[in-house]
Amino acid sequence: MRLFTSAILGVLLIGSSFISTAAAAQPVCGSHGAISENLNKGYAEAPVSMGVTTSGSVIEVFASETGTWTLVITQPNGLSCLIAAGQDWESLPTLVSGVKI
Repeated sequence: MRLFTSAILGVLLIGSSFISTAAAAQPVCGSHGAISENLNKGYAEAPVSMGVTTSGSVIEVFASETGTWTLVITQPNGLSCLIAAGQDWESLPTLVSGVKI
């Protein structure tokens, strides 16, 4: 019984650490213009690629010449949120019909 109690306590402690971590990571959101301007002024990042999701949101990768990058999603209602960021962005060569150009 003591082993079972220790296991339950361990699961609760691990679970509570995930909850507190998730609560601390608040998304950064705002208008697309404000997000774009802040990424450009603060990190010299500009859009380098984009796509549309099946739900109608627009996903954009902003990157700088120094390699910093930020992934932004803009919802159909116009709200843009940062969803990931990092370093060492590298653009891959473009393929046309399987041939590098």
